[in-house]
Amino acid sequence: MSFVVEIQPEILPKTDNSVGIDLGIKTFATFSDGTKVDAPKPLKKRIKKLRKLSKSLSHKTKGSKRYEKARIRVAKFHGKLKDTLDRFST
Repeated sequence: MSFVVEIQPEILPKTDNSVGIDLGIKTFATFSDGTKVDAPKPLKKRIKKLRKLSKSLSHKTKGSKRYEKARIRVAKFHGKLKDTLDRFST
Protein backbone atom coordinates (compact mmCIF):
# COMPACT_ATOMS: atom_id res chain seq x y z
CA MET A 1 0.00 0.00 0.00
CA SER A 2 1.07 3.52 -0.59
CA PHE A 3 -0.62 6.77 0.28
CA VAL A 4 -0.11 10.15 -1.29
CA VAL A 5 -1.16 13.11 0.79
CA GLU A 6 -0.89 16.73 -0.13
CA ILE A 7 -0.75 19.23 2.70
CA GLN A 8 -0.06 22.90 3.03
CA PRO A 9 2.90 23.41 5.37
CA GLU A 10 2.27 25.77 8.26
CA ILE A 11 4.81 28.49 8.76
CA LEU A 12 5.57 28.90 12.45
CA PRO A 13 6.41 32.31 13.88
CA LYS A 14 10.12 32.93 14.43
CA THR A 15 11.36 33.27 17.99
CA ASP A 16 14.76 33.98 19.51
CA ASN A 17 14.23 31.33 22.18
CA SER A 18 15.93 28.05 21.35
CA VAL A 19 16.81 25.19 23.65
CA GLY A 20 19.17 22.30 22.99
CA ILE A 21 18.38 18.92 24.55
CA ASP A 22 20.95 16.24 25.38
CA LEU A 23 19.46 12.82 26.10
CA GLY A 24 21.49 10.59 28.39
CA ILE A 25 21.35 7.70 30.82
CA LYS A 26 22.02 9.13 34.28
CA THR A 27 20.08 12.29 33.58
CA PHE A 28 17.32 11.54 31.13
CA ALA A 29 17.49 14.96 29.49
CA THR A 30 19.69 18.00 29.99
CA PHE A 31 18.61 21.30 28.47
CA SER A 32 21.06 23.93 27.25
CA ASP A 33 19.87 26.32 29.98
CA GLY A 34 21.13 23.82 32.62
CA THR A 35 17.81 22.24 33.58
CA LYS A 36 18.10 18.50 34.20
CA VAL A 37 15.35 15.89 34.06
CA ASP A 38 16.08 12.72 36.02
CA ALA A 39 15.48 9.30 34.53
CA PRO A 40 12.26 7.57 35.61
CA LYS A 41 12.62 4.80 38.22
CA PRO A 42 11.73 1.89 35.92
CA LEU A 43 14.45 3.01 33.53
CA LYS A 44 17.05 3.16 36.30
CA LYS A 45 16.11 -0.35 37.46
CA ARG A 46 16.37 -1.76 33.95
CA ILE A 47 19.75 -0.12 33.34
CA LYS A 48 21.00 -1.66 36.57
CA LYS A 49 19.77 -5.11 35.48
CA LEU A 50 21.38 -4.72 32.04
CA ARG A 51 24.66 -3.86 33.72
CA LYS A 52 24.39 -7.01 35.86
CA LEU A 53 23.58 -9.23 32.85
CA SER A 54 26.46 -7.76 30.83
CA LYS A 55 28.88 -8.33 33.67
CA SER A 56 27.68 -11.91 33.96
CA LEU A 57 28.25 -12.39 30.22
CA SER A 58 31.80 -11.07 30.43
CA HIS A 59 32.71 -13.75 33.00
CA LYS A 60 31.69 -16.60 30.66
CA THR A 61 34.06 -18.42 28.30
CA LYS A 62 33.43 -17.44 24.69
CA GLY A 63 31.90 -20.23 22.64
CA SER A 64 30.43 -22.15 25.57
CA LYS A 65 26.74 -22.99 25.94
CA ARG A 66 26.46 -20.81 29.04
CA TYR A 67 28.00 -17.91 27.11
CA GLU A 68 25.38 -18.28 24.36
CA LYS A 69 22.55 -18.42 26.92
CA ALA A 70 23.87 -15.29 28.65
CA ARG A 71 24.39 -13.51 25.31
CA ILE A 72 20.79 -14.21 24.29
CA ARG A 73 19.55 -13.03 27.70
CA VAL A 74 21.46 -9.74 27.29
CA ALA A 75 20.18 -9.26 23.73
CA LYS A 76 16.54 -9.84 24.74
CA PHE A 77 16.84 -7.51 27.70
CA HIS A 78 18.54 -4.87 25.56
CA GLY A 79 15.50 -4.90 23.26
CA LYS A 80 13.21 -4.38 26.26
CA LEU A 81 15.39 -1.51 27.46
CA LYS A 82 15.17 0.14 24.03
CA ASP A 83 11.37 -0.13 24.14
CA THR A 84 11.40 1.48 27.58
CA LEU A 85 13.59 4.34 26.36
CA ASP A 86 11.33 4.90 23.37
CA ARG A 87 8.25 4.94 25.59
CA PHE A 88 9.70 7.51 28.01
CA SER A 89 11.15 9.76 25.32
CA THR A 90 7.89 10.28 23.41
